[in-house]
Amino acid sequence: MSYSPAYHSACREVREHFGDRPHAVCVLTFGCQQNEADSEKLRGIAADMGYRPVDTPEEADLVIFNTCAIREHAEQKVLSYLGGLKKQKQQNPDLLIGVAGCMTAQEHRVGQLKTSYPYVSFTLDPASLPDLPRAVAEALRGKRNFHLGEECPPIDESLPTLRREKHRAWVSIMYGCNNFCSYCIVPYVRGRERSRMSSDIIGEVEALVADGCREITLLGQNVNSYRGDCDFATLLRRIAYLPGDFTVRFMTSHPKDVPDDLIRVMTAYPDRIVPHFHLPLQSGSDEILRRMNRRYTAASYLETVEKLRAAIPHIALTTDIIVGFPGETEEDFEATLTMLKTVGFEMAYTFLYSPRQGTPAARMEGQIDSATRADRMARLLALQDEICLQQAQKYVGKTLRILVDGRSRIGARYTGRTPANKPVHFLANESRIGTYVNVRIDRAEAYAFYGTWCD
Repeated sequence: MSYSPAYHSACREVREHFGDRPHAVCVLTFGCQQNEADSEKLRGIAADMGYRPVDTPEEADLVIFNTCAIREHAEQKVLSYLGGLKKQKQQNPDLLIGVAGCMTAQEHRVGQLKTSYPYVSFTLDPASLPDLPRAVAEALRGKRNFHLGEECPPIDESLPTLRREKHRAWVSIMYGCNNFCSYCIVPYVRGRERSRMSSDIIGEVEALVADGCREITLLGQNVNSYRGDCDFATLLRRIAYLPGDFTVRFMTSHPKDVPDDLIRVMTAYPDRIVPHFHLPLQSGSDEILRRMNRRYTAASYLETVEKLRAAIPHIALTTDIIVGFPGETEEDFEATLTMLKTVGFEMAYTFLYSPRQGTPAARMEGQIDSATRADRMARLLALQDEICLQQAQKYVGKTLRILVDGRSRIGARYTGRTPANKPVHFLANESRIGTYVNVRIDRAEAYAFYGTWCD
């Protein structure tokens, strides 16, 4: 491993501080799949310091909030959780609390945490995960550390990872974003695009498969712009060609650049690549798409959808929608509803527009009032619920190959996921967790399925 001497020294200092006393870490994750992947690294680094992972702050000696900055609500949720830990810190002065992730790449939030949350010991922006041992060691000596790191640091392939599940894994293939959509904070908090070398990615996938992993999700803000030593389609083809019993997902893809070669690779490996494509629409209005700096039109988006369905008729399409973007008229909103009806997404992740400090959209005229945004969101959700139920019905009577995740919250059932990531509940047994089973779908709801294990 290529960790720096300072990393090893700080880890050793933390272990020596605790001696033979057990110590635990709780990493609370907010936001996207990339944050989930970063949390696995935070747990891995904490393990190097001797911390064991626990699920709740009440069990922990170190609590790390891995945060999201995409929407104001996500940041306020973190601040609320932090406020709830004030009493626990008073009862246990030795408790360390750190805040990591996208929220802490914003100078104004770091200042707020430093002045208004005196019981927070340190912050780490997404580029500073390797600094966790130093931050913890200094916190144990009573020093608070609030740090804004490099915007685009080199990729560190040596960071340890501690995954919650053995049978599923996130694999980041790139970091950052170059698109600068007018509403999005990501390029400012995660920096410009940096791609890993394909050999490092393939080596990680091979190790995961050898260790029993059965589903691997390749992650990037826009995987289609992956540019390591090959393009994304070539990388996906190389991974699909690897031996072993596993499947591959990927997200997210930007609609402006879905290459034909990527669709051909998906078609060539139907048993390896999950027939699912997450393609964020955001709006059905060309004018709003222009204001968002999305660089595609409703017509070109539909062309991509037609290509995908022509090549893979049973493909599951999911999307993201933003409601109430500045300047959105009723006509613009109706165009979005029309796109939902036209495409028929199996799932749509919907968000009220949230102004992000430092983005162009936050300064635009025509900000939409909250009542209008709420009304439009309610109408959109009602329509998408109908569409989800219609799409779900086509699975009834079909048999799907499902990876068993674990026990369902519903009765004595177990659960897995459809290609569109909707839960499937069925009777099985504990020995099948982490393996594939065939499940016949007996009943469909808009957002869940119920079936019979029929191996």
